[in-house]
Amino acid sequence: MNNAINITENFGTLYHPKSALVFYEAKGEERRMYVEHFDMDKNGNPINAHPLTVREAEVLAKSLQTDEEKSKAFLKPKGIFPTNILHINPSETGTVLWHTKAQQRQLYFVDSLGIPNGKAQTPPILWLASKRGLVVFALATDKRPTEKTPLHYAPFFNIYEKGNVCMGTVSIDIKNSASVEEFTQAWEHYFFNSYFSHSLCENLTKKNIVNLWKDLINTDKPFPKEALKKNNKTLKNLL
Repeated sequence: MNNAINITENFGTLYHPKSALVFYEAKGEERRMYVEHFDMDKNGNPINAHPLTVREAEVLAKSLQTDEEKSKAFLKPKGIFPTNILHINPSETGTVLWHTKAQQRQLYFVDSLGIPNGKAQTPPILWLASKRGLVVFALATDKRPTEKTPLHYAPFFNIYEKGNVCMGTVSIDIKNSASVEEFTQAWEHYFFNSYFSHSLCENLTKKNIVNLWKDLINTDKPFPKEALKKNNKTLKNLL
């Protein structure tokens, strides 16, 4: 996908080297340690070598503790557990399975598709995301899905047959401290605020997908559930 709006404020922070530590160890039975602190010049070269001070050590310890706290906060809810969350695996990359009801969304399309940008009703969606990627499917109803709920192909562009989403040039930046609400909102933002550009798989819908969205865009027509196509999977296949 290509960016529909400027989301550079969500990009990762660029870090520059500021200081460096070198640990020295004396040979022998006592094996004493010595830590030397270096500042960095504008080119990233170490300068101003001096023994690590107590104050510098305290700043380092505080920084490490803050990073650990952020890591522990990853995918924790801000309050009461959101009802649309179905499953969470708070591993290093983190995965969340959630669903959203049928609703009106702002959609963006490249000019070559001949579909104007605008708002349209979209079907209920099942989302499965990690820090690195997104998989989406469509659901037939707004009811909270169960393991036996049949899945349908998501009726959108830029999606492979297995539901994987091609994000194109969109820069994904999910922070280590993101709550589960921030995590899911970020992925929905990335998906719907990018340009839909091309079909990666044929016959994901029972109706021609271009004509489908031409008929829905900038109208209040509900998404036609009869256009959804089952893919012989259930929610249990994703767990």
